[in-house]
Amino acid sequence: MKTIADFKAKLPGGEELDLSGKVGKVLLIVNTASKCGFTGQYEGLEALYRKYADKGFEVIAFPCNQFGAQEPGNAEEIANFCSLKYDVTFPLMAKIDVNGDSADPLYDWLKAEAPGLMGTRSVKWNFTKFLIDRDGKVVRRYAPSDKPEALERDIEALL
Repeated sequence: MKTIADFKAKLPGGEELDLSGKVGKVLLIVNTASKCGFTGQYEGLEALYRKYADKGFEVIAFPCNQFGAQEPGNAEEIANFCSLKYDVTFPLMAKIDVNGDSADPLYDWLKAEAPGLMGTRSVKWNFTKFLIDRDGKVVRRYAPSDKPEALERDIEALL
């Protein structure tokens, strides 16, 4: 059975981050976009990250331009936007696809482990969230409309 440890993620500069180093932490993995109706959730995600980081919690954002072309920027533009507008300090990965033939393998795994409503596999929109436990297993998928603060009880239960 796979866990988060079986995957790597590309950093904006092109290097790979081995996610096996994240085992032992509680993770919230989110596909993000800078020009989305849910973009304001960056604020809530950052608040969760700051509140629980010292207890072993981390948010990992994957910018994605597959939904309404709402993440058109390059890595530097995305990082600047997130830093200046929302003071984001959690990791921003390289832009990826989360659906289709070019979907990142991590997202193929996340979708298989935690299908959406009525068993759908695809990610429906930006700011879909996946909660990962300390063992690197997917615990739950949250809809884009689920505000970060609504996840707090589930996060606390895993910490």
